[in-house]
Amino acid sequence: MNERKKERSEFDKLWYNVNMKLYSWNINGLRAVLKKGALSEFINSEHPDILCLQETKAKPGQAEVDLPEYLELWNSAERAGYSGTATFTKFQPIREFHGFTSDIIIDNGWVDRYGDPLTEGRIQTLEFEPFYLVNVYTPNSKNDLSRLQLRENRWDPNFLRFLKTLEAHKPVVVCGDFNAAHTPLDLARPKDNEKNAGFTEEERQGIKNLIDAGFVDTFRYFFPSTQRYTWWSHWAHCRERNVGWRIDYFFISPQLLPKLKSAEIHENFLGSDHCPVSIELDF
Repeated sequence: MNERKKERSEFDKLWYNVNMKLYSWNINGLRAVLKKGALSEFINSEHPDILCLQETKAKPGQAEVDLPEYLELWNSAERAGYSGTATFTKFQPIREFHGFTSDIIIDNGWVDRYGDPLTEGRIQTLEFEPFYLVNVYTPNSKNDLSRLQLRENRWDPNFLRFLKTLEAHKPVVVCGDFNAAHTPLDLARPKDNEKNAGFTEEERQGIKNLIDAGFVDTFRYFFPSTQRYTWWSHWAHCRERNVGWRIDYFFISPQLLPKLKSAEIHENFLGSDHCPVSIELDF
C-alpha cells in the first residue's frame, strides 16, 4: 500500500460513520455565563462535539472552564474584556490559526476610532480532515452606523475572500455572530429597522454575497419560511415578547450538503442576549 492509500485508509477509519453536533453561541462574556451556570447547563443538556463561542471577553486563565473532555482553543482580543472567540472541541484539529490568511491586504484602513478589528480575536479557524471550521464574531456597525463603512468596504468582502481561499482546498463550515439579519423574515420588525444597524442594505448585501458565492444558510435550508430569532435586545422585555433578530448563522459549502442532517435554533437556553444555534453532520 502506498503512502496516499495508507493515509486515505486511516482517514476513512477515523471519519467513517461519524456524527458531529456543532454549536455556536455568542455568550456575551464567558465569565458571566459561567457565573450564571448557563454554560454547564447547556453542555450537560446538548453534549456538543464542537462548541464555538463569540464575545468571550476573556483570556485564558481569566475564566475557569472545567470541561476535561474538550480541547480548549482561544483567540482573545488584545484589549482586555472585549470581543474574542473560543472553540471547545472533542475532535483534535490538524491545526488552528487566527485572523485572515496572508492574501488579505492589511493596511491602516482597518483602524478606526474603536480600534483595530484585526486585533480583537474575531476569526478563529480549525482545520479538520473533512472541512475547515471558521468561528467568527463580525464587527457591529454601531447604532450611529459609524462602523458600517468598515463592514462594507473592508470586513465583509475580505471575509468572503478568505472563506473562498479556504474552500479552494476543502469544504468550509462557518459559524458565529454576523451582526446582520439577511431578510425581513429574520427580524420581528423589519420596516422599523430598514436603516438601522444590523439591517441596512449594506449589511444585508454582505450576507447575500456569501449566499451568492455558494455558501448555504443551513437554517433556511431546512426552514425556508420560519420566523425564529437568535438575539433579543435587553430593552422593553424583547425576549419575553419574542421581538428578536436572527443574526447568528451556520453557513456551509455546498459540498457538505449531503452530510447535513439538521440545523436548529435553541431559544430555550438563557444566560446571554443570544441563544445557541447548531447543525448536525454525518460522515
